[in-house]
Amino acid sequence: MKFLLSALVLLATCPLCAGAPPAPGSVIFIHPDGSGLGMWNALRIHRHGPDGMTEWDKLPRTAFYRGHLRDSLGATSHAGATIHAYGVKVQRDSFGKDGKKSLQSASGFDGSLMHEAIARGLPVGMVQSGHLAEPGTAAFLARVDQRKEEQEIVRQLIESGADVILGGGEVLFLPEGVPGRHGKPGVRGDGLDLFARARELGYRVVFNRDELAALPDDAGKVLGVFASGHTFNDVSEEELVRCGQVPYPAEMPTLAEMTTAALRLLAARNKPFFLVVEEEGTDNFANTQNASGTLEALARADAAIGVARAFVEKHPRTLMATAADSDASGFCLLDAASWLGTAKKLGQPEVLPAVTDLGAPFDGRAGAGGEPFVSGPDKNGRTFPFGIAWTTGLDNFGAVVSRAGGYRSEEWPVHLDNTALFGIFRATLFGE
Repeated sequence: MKFLLSALVLLATCPLCAGAPPAPGSVIFIHPDGSGLGMWNALRIHRHGPDGMTEWDKLPRTAFYRGHLRDSLGATSHAGATIHAYGVKVQRDSFGKDGKKSLQSASGFDGSLMHEAIARGLPVGMVQSGHLAEPGTAAFLARVDQRKEEQEIVRQLIESGADVILGGGEVLFLPEGVPGRHGKPGVRGDGLDLFARARELGYRVVFNRDELAALPDDAGKVLGVFASGHTFNDVSEEELVRCGQVPYPAEMPTLAEMTTAALRLLAARNKPFFLVVEEEGTDNFANTQNASGTLEALARADAAIGVARAFVEKHPRTLMATAADSDASGFCLLDAASWLGTAKKLGQPEVLPAVTDLGAPFDGRAGAGGEPFVSGPDKNGRTFPFGIAWTTGLDNFGAVVSRAGGYRSEEWPVHLDNTALFGIFRATLFGE
């Protein structure tokens, strides 16, 4: 009888035995915009060699992503982000709404998953390498009729109650003509100074890497704005050379640095949190057909994934996941040996042609044609030349693969509709 009573007590107190719902956990969603499988293969080959591993490769769960919209096979960044945030298929031109119609989330809540998390008292944050009106993050907190309403979007971010907001876009926060810390005047036509408003709402405002790093863990709400526009220069390789610029200026904090800071600040709240991180350069450099810039952007996204993986190892009740909403510009790695071999036989310079045999634009390290990229060494120490071909300058349905690891990642399905992220994230955050 004593044994039986002990067993009954165990059943009553053990969550697994009693069938209790899982404990709530944190969610980190990293969105390398426009990054299809071809890009991730190219990054691995370029940086780590054909037999190497990226941080993205090390995530244990893999799902084939289905990114169609309610009225389109091809995704848009704002509709794709809205679907991630609400779990509902919307039409192509949607930003926190279904077109211009108000939108409830799949849970029935009047707002996004991030709005619901805030309403339940959970900390939330966003990290963006582009300006802060970019939809991959902003659609989780802003609802507008048109994507071009960037000034209204950032106003809604500040008023949302989010705990950590990090990215670019200073000109969107200042009245027209008012000079900013990053050298360009504001563009707001309504006269609002959103930095002043943020401080009224309790935000600590920082503008550079050093100020961000100096924040204590208990800093409270933080707004960091690190560039006039994007934290990168998303133009072609040739234009960068003409302007004397680089893809990512060294003075800007990297996506990994911003993600590290956001995780530190959110974890200090000692509650489950929801963090959405976007590397926008993966999409923007691809859309300008800048292969070198795209590979650099991918490497930065991968470094942020590494930061999140390390966090999960120390905080095991954290789910991390990655997905893009589309495959930007048909990025395609092509082995360059045949082109170079033919040129050598003909006594010509061993450089890539500006277009492929079928006329597609073909990039080497410095842009169209020219010297090829060179892979990292394979397991036998060999390296290989390659180039990047482009099929379009637009976002495609493409080959998007979602990856996940950490808490409850075993629930990641093999086939993942874009609406399904919402349900998995929500169940993790709220312990359902």
